[in-house]
Amino acid sequence: MRETADLAALVAGKVLDVPDFPKPGIVFKDLMPLFADGAVFRQVIDGIIAFHGSGSFDVVAGVEARGFVVAAAIAYAEGTGVVPIRKAGKLPRAVHSASYALEYGEATLEVHQDAFVAGQRVLVVDDVLATGGTAAAALDLVERSGGAVSGFTVLMELGFLDGRKRLAPREVHALLTV
Repeated sequence: MRETADLAALVAGKVLDVPDFPKPGIVFKDLMPLFADGAVFRQVIDGIIAFHGSGSFDVVAGVEARGFVVAAAIAYAEGTGVVPIRKAGKLPRAVHSASYALEYGEATLEVHQDAFVAGQRVLVVDDVLATGGTAAAALDLVERSGGAVSGFTVLMELGFLDGRKRLAPREVHALLTV
């Protein structure tokens, strides 16, 4: 699969490691250079759509905050809607909440209770899969809000943290695994 290898190389070439962020001992994977390079960003978005198949989802849900960037671009390219999955306290109407452990603390995600039409096919996207806590919470929120998860994609998977195992038996589509 040359296209998959090409996308992995594109992502790898645009990731910057930021040591000791957000806490000492953590190496943050900064994908902002990927988002800033229009040609690379377009190839990544097109690759995600090609993997899932055009028309295989009705709406795209992006996980705060970098997932918003990816979700909005996919939704625009496919002519679908986009739904934000936000950190606690950021949404104005009734929400579903899910708390989870991070590799460096705890957090809570929320989505509007009426974010999805019952049975609506939802592609969920985020930037990085680490321990799987954020992803598990996001997927749970989509389903509790009436959506049917049709796919889950991340730009980068930190394979050594085993987040994929936490999400089993769900399929995880990662453009790059390190």
